[in-house]
Amino acid sequence: MPDANSLYGPLDPAPDAGWVSAPPRMGFFTDTSVCIGCKACEVACKEWNGVPDSGFDLLGMSYDNTGALTANSWRHVAFIEQPRPAGDRTPPFAGDPTGAASSGPTSASVGAAAAPDTGTDPGLPSGRPEAAARMSAGPEFLGMPGAQPPGRGTGAESRTDFRWLMMSDVCKHCTHAACLDVCPTGSLFRTEFGTVVVQEDICNGCGYCISACPYGVIDKREDDGRAWKCTLCYDRLGAGMTPACAQACPTESIQYGPLDELRERAAQRVATLHERGVPEARLYGHDPTDGVGGDGAFFLLLDEPEVYGLPPDPVVTTRDLPKMWKRAGLAALAMAAATVAAFVGGSS
Repeated sequence: MPDANSLYGPLDPAPDAGWVSAPPRMGFFTDTSVCIGCKACEVACKEWNGVPDSGFDLLGMSYDNTGALTANSWRHVAFIEQPRPAGDRTPPFAGDPTGAASSGPTSASVGAAAAPDTGTDPGLPSGRPEAAARMSAGPEFLGMPGAQPPGRGTGAESRTDFRWLMMSDVCKHCTHAACLDVCPTGSLFRTEFGTVVVQEDICNGCGYCISACPYGVIDKREDDGRAWKCTLCYDRLGAGMTPACAQACPTESIQYGPLDELRERAAQRVATLHERGVPEARLYGHDPTDGVGGDGAFFLLLDEPEVYGLPPDPVVTTRDLPKMWKRAGLAALAMAAATVAAFVGGSS
């Protein structure tokens, strides 16, 4: 039975695509809580698939010089710097000052007194008089650098500058893939493993798939105009090998395997993190009932999807195509009827 969020197709895409006795659906589970931002996945992907080099421009985005998934970057390691203490889970806008703006030591001293008019220039949320008092007191000697990493010897509560969120992004290999729905040449096809692959030799560069992707994954190369994206190393899968990025990941942040097993493993990992005091850990793209029927590459995140540049509620863009064509047909019939009526009325 077709899903409400898809143009067509059940939740097991390979048999629906015509594969007989298809193997289990394979995919990625990316655990961002153990990603160290080494970019080994980016390098391995480029080396194995012959992807042109990129990322040599300094974008000013922390250590992220790739910027986004492109035709020349099939894996993208994002670095998100959050200027807040680790473990600080204040709800958004809950502590923002609302009084008149002020600046300098004046606002800091006001904040130290816990007055409602804390000002906005220092950026101190109201309700933190101890931090404001330290600012109003002037520079503070922090001591010599220690031998241990920051916070290792004193505990997480003392880490007061910022935290890094790192995530290796990739094509989601959607269950209901809009790129497949709109491709006019059949360049995009569903493999026996349930993944979505571009056959570049028959791609005509129309770009329909680029605008159809709800994640903005697919991109065209400037030199040849064809669409390119992650293939989940289709050639390696056929040989029983692990995709290059997962093979190269030193922390096993990128895990590859049967999708059902990965989902079970991911649920256990989230439960473990919750027990360890990380309640913000959540899964993204794992739910078969979401707007794309679940992703073949899903993630464990430590913040809202928007923080990582992911849509909070992705929906396959071809979901409304049947209704759109039906309405267009009715509009055409109405125009034709009006034209006929006008001619008949004029002749009489």
